[in-house]
Amino acid sequence: MRLPSRGVVRIVMLLLVVAPAAAQDVVVPPRQAAIASANAQATDAGLEVLAAGGNAFDAAVAVSAALGLVEPESSGLGGGGFMLLHLPGEDGAPPRQVFIDARERAPAAAHRDMYLDAEGRVRPEASTNGALAAAIPGLPAGLVHLSERYGRLPLSASLAPAIRLAREGWTFGSKNHAMLGARREVLARSPAAAALFLPDGQVPEAGTVLRNPDYARTLELLAEHGADGFYRGDYARRLVAGVRAGGGIWSEEDLADYRVVEREPLVFDYRGYRLVTAPPPSSGGIALAAIFNILSGYALDTLSDTARIHLNVEAMRRAYRDRALYLGDPDFVQVPVAMLLDRNYAAGLRAGINLERATPSELLPGIESRPERPETTHFSIVDGHGNAVAVTQTVNLTFGNAFAVEGTGFVLNNQMDDFSVKPGTPNAFGLIGAEANAIESGKRPLSSMTPTFLIGEGRFAAIGTPGGSRIITMVLLGLQDLIDGGSAQSAADRPRYHHQYQPDVVSAEPGAFTAGQVAALEALGHRVSERESTWGNMQVVTWDQATGEVEAGSDVRWKSVGKGATSEGAAIYR
Repeated sequence: MRLPSRGVVRIVMLLLVVAPAAAQDVVVPPRQAAIASANAQATDAGLEVLAAGGNAFDAAVAVSAALGLVEPESSGLGGGGFMLLHLPGEDGAPPRQVFIDARERAPAAAHRDMYLDAEGRVRPEASTNGALAAAIPGLPAGLVHLSERYGRLPLSASLAPAIRLAREGWTFGSKNHAMLGARREVLARSPAAAALFLPDGQVPEAGTVLRNPDYARTLELLAEHGADGFYRGDYARRLVAGVRAGGGIWSEEDLADYRVVEREPLVFDYRGYRLVTAPPPSSGGIALAAIFNILSGYALDTLSDTARIHLNVEAMRRAYRDRALYLGDPDFVQVPVAMLLDRNYAAGLRAGINLERATPSELLPGIESRPERPETTHFSIVDGHGNAVAVTQTVNLTFGNAFAVEGTGFVLNNQMDDFSVKPGTPNAFGLIGAEANAIESGKRPLSSMTPTFLIGEGRFAAIGTPGGSRIITMVLLGLQDLIDGGSAQSAADRPRYHHQYQPDVVSAEPGAFTAGQVAALEALGHRVSERESTWGNMQVVTWDQATGEVEAGSDVRWKSVGKGATSEGAAIYR
């Protein structure tokens, strides 16, 4: 049953503002615009739109559309995303924040047991590969909404760089090559997907120039007709026919009924900073608030590095446990937001933490999980007027469901796997859920995407990252770096570790811990797994509100692909 939720969330926002961050008398506007994204071609598209007089939101449309073309393994028009907006106050009014939910929705014909066999067992690959795995895309509607409601330029101007790239050619890079190899066999099953990404049946070499006129035409339809160019008419009929021919269950009504939702962001305070972040159906904001609320009871600056890591892990463990049990689409289930974010509830969780010993996850009642995999993309922008945006968008797994409809130019998502396909059974990211995230017609699946703003002490930052279930802990560590005085680049580069309740193991990037820290953590009872590879692709912009200086930090892990850049004078309009 649908439940009204927006009013509930507004009440929670008021409850959360316990100790407001200190106000700043004079805010100096940014002296430059700044963009950090996962691909230099997308960053350049955003800078072009800023130079043409667009604001941060016009630039976000440009970056998003370009990323869908040049980073198709991570996001695109066949997927969805979350957009967090910061708008400076006019005529003495305070700034305001807006959260745009462009998350995918389950088709009307979807039902709780659609991926189970006659014996109630999960059918392998049914929710991850092929047309049946696709939820109704939200990103096209999100781009139109962002442009029409908050942009300064016509949608056609903001989409122009991506349209040109699609027609004239974009450069297939090292990240594209690395990610495509893992999905080659599945992509080859879809003739339309294979035509896009496997010319002559082979994975293109890095440096190859690819063209995608179908993608350009899809963007042109959006520019000409708005959301109706995608969700209604001939284009919608083509999408539905292609999905149904591939074994999917979409209908024209599913597309016509899709709407983005503006929600109140989650807001909470920590150590003099105000954090503005994603509400449900994201689990990220609630988990972040829960972790910071637990940590607020400790004088962390007086503790050793090992003790701080230990407390971070114990707080992560408890936040992820609650994620599994309670969270889902707030338009369908009553999410106990007030309870999960209550400081007294956090104090109760804190009381169960032993400074001298790890808490085995089996002592916290719940259900089991398995490891996760990194996908998705993020970008952050601030313009010369003080507008800012943090966008995390995705097609879920690498190249989504690896299925494309002929003539569209993009792969579809496999976001249906983000539901609890069978409550208690982990999804492809190792995350488990209960009935709150069960499949239901028209429902949005739970997500870990966590675009976030940090505001206070004369500073502003926009931050986010891809990484599946690790998104939340990466954003946590990046925020802690910023709060401790770090820069945009140091926050993006910070070594990472992660715990998600189950499996009961602390995962760590190469070099994240010293040998002494590993030994100390294991002496406390933690099981530490040092991984061979890094994860995530964090993109951060910062704005010093006392001087107007800005910085863009793009994750060093993909430094030859991503790009953080500032642009003197761009988007400083009056």
